[in-house]
Amino acid sequence: MEVVVLCGGLGTRLRPVLSDIPKCLAPVGTEGEPFLGWMLRWLEGYSVDHVVFSVGYLKERVKDFVKGREWPFSYDFAEEESPLGTGGAVRYALQFCREEKVFVVNGDTFYPVDLSAMPFDAPVSLALKPMRDFDRYGAVSVLPGERSSGHLRVTAFHEKRPCKEGLINGGVYAIDRKRLDLGALPERFSFEKEVLEPFAARNRLAGWVSDDYFIDIGIAEDYERSEWAIPAWFGLQKASEIIMSADADTLFLDRDGVINRLRPNDYVKCWEEFEWMPGILQALARWAGKFGRIILVTNQRGVGRGLMSDVNLAKVHARMMSEILASGGRIDLILVCTAVSDDDPRRKPNPGMFHEACALCPDIRPERSIMLGDSPSDAAFAQRCGMAFCHLIV
Repeated sequence: MEVVVLCGGLGTRLRPVLSDIPKCLAPVGTEGEPFLGWMLRWLEGYSVDHVVFSVGYLKERVKDFVKGREWPFSYDFAEEESPLGTGGAVRYALQFCREEKVFVVNGDTFYPVDLSAMPFDAPVSLALKPMRDFDRYGAVSVLPGERSSGHLRVTAFHEKRPCKEGLINGGVYAIDRKRLDLGALPERFSFEKEVLEPFAARNRLAGWVSDDYFIDIGIAEDYERSEWAIPAWFGLQKASEIIMSADADTLFLDRDGVINRLRPNDYVKCWEEFEWMPGILQALARWAGKFGRIILVTNQRGVGRGLMSDVNLAKVHARMMSEILASGGRIDLILVCTAVSDDDPRRKPNPGMFHEACALCPDIRPERSIMLGDSPSDAAFAQRCGMAFCHLIV
């Protein structure tokens, strides 16, 4: 597998935040790992044996970062002497490639699609991310009736405008070099305007829908979100590997910090305050195929304190369940403790909700169960119930 990573972006909108470093090296997470480091960590999960880094703006900084570490792949740098545009950068980088089929990814976008499943259905195939209520990206049109198949014919690209629901270009491309001729284009050109749009009009562009997590750090707001979201995604991937390999048929889940982002010193009081943990919907879909029962056990002291009502909580859970089901996952039972006192037998880490689950599902066995949580209370709950525990570390 061969991958081109586009690292030459100027990052103009992030200059006030990043100052003198290229966008792809923006520090992410508490330890300040560069964004590009996270990207390459994702690629290491595949059989990538050669990476071409397309570099331009502050290219020596990128080269120093790459050369300063050991990687499980060989690499080259396609160095722009002057800006070539996205199209010129892609064309130049492809000259350093050895294979006929190559993936191209943006160095400022984290969209961890399953590269092993992405098809090479045309000279260029692109990963399409489903989105709701967006205006920052232009929507992509596909031929009606093909969306359910996953392999689509892309027919048009639209200018940015408010959109209730649609597909966007996720910035991950599968390129068949043997079928892609860019020789007639000028030295500097836009890949989007001069390749993707004309190819769509001539039925030479394929699309592949993937609802994996997506974040583009091109603006300060999303860059700030990436600082917790990307480490959280990797933490969930590691936890999911442990869960999928467990000898268990029942999965217990905490909610805040596992299903949705934890609100420090606060509670999710309405749906507008609910923020999915990155990758959790996709993980729930995978877990649904393994576990006979998936049970949510959550302390919600905010109800007991009068900061929200049982009705508010029920509405949040109804919307949460609806979106989980729509994504192919499921939760079979939700158990909630709203008590304020730590002495309440149902409040975690006390095992009351586990005993309640066993009463409702008599075939539950602790030795065949595993708990996923993010706190010492969850770990103590699992221990008191006699089941295995998987710690989600963000």
